[in-house]
Amino acid sequence: MYFCSSTERDTFMSCLLHIETSTTVCSVALSLDGESFFERASFDGPSHAALSGVYVEEALALLRCRDMKPDAIAVSSGPGSYTGLRIGVSLAKGLCFGYDIPLISVPTLEIIAYRTIGQTSPASPGALYCAMLDARRMEVYAAIFDARRRSVRGTAAEIIDAGAYASFLAGHTVYFSGSGAAKCRDVIASANAVFVDGIHPLAADMAPLAEKLFNDGSFEDTAYFEPFYLKEFIATTPGNKVFTHTKNHC
Repeated sequence: MYFCSSTERDTFMSCLLHIETSTTVCSVALSLDGESFFERASFDGPSHAALSGVYVEEALALLRCRDMKPDAIAVSSGPGSYTGLRIGVSLAKGLCFGYDIPLISVPTLEIIAYRTIGQTSPASPGALYCAMLDARRMEVYAAIFDARRRSVRGTAAEIIDAGAYASFLAGHTVYFSGSGAAKCRDVIASANAVFVDGIHPLAADMAPLAEKLFNDGSFEDTAYFEPFYLKEFIATTPGNKVFTHTKNHC
């Protein structure tokens, strides 16, 4: 792993710290001018509360030993896990206030699309990329991009059936990726549907996306920024929980 010396710092425009906690994968990365050079990730299930702070401290320790600090914090903004997003955004906000640096938000589905585009290049001419996150039952959160990561259709929550995305599949090869793609494989039968396995939103893939936002000055209001949940959080009570109420007769 290469890490710049303090005398080299002036040759770089930006040093960004990236936090991604929108799914069951927890990851943190550092980048210089859009190139990731440090990454920590756990694929062992939701452990964001335990690991995200540890990974961030490891990243910051690398910067401190070179007398550096991040120029901005980038966080995956959703949609995704309600709890995961809250953990990541809360951590990012604390770092922004502590270092007095700006907050950048990167849409989770765009991170998935970025990795998919890189993994499938060169793709069919006119190919589209449907980035998906698994929701409940046959529902997904999805957005569609072209090969240049331009939005073709914005983020939506939708139920998957045999006719899903028919208008896009009629004239394009569509690459489906992300945790929601698996539930589509046996439902969408079009010959133009290609399913790409093993794609997760990762902090390292945020680097070039966040770098562009940094250079454009596209920062969030740190105090008021909220993740893009897409749907309201619904608390449920496990079926085996029985609550009783006893009146106090004293």
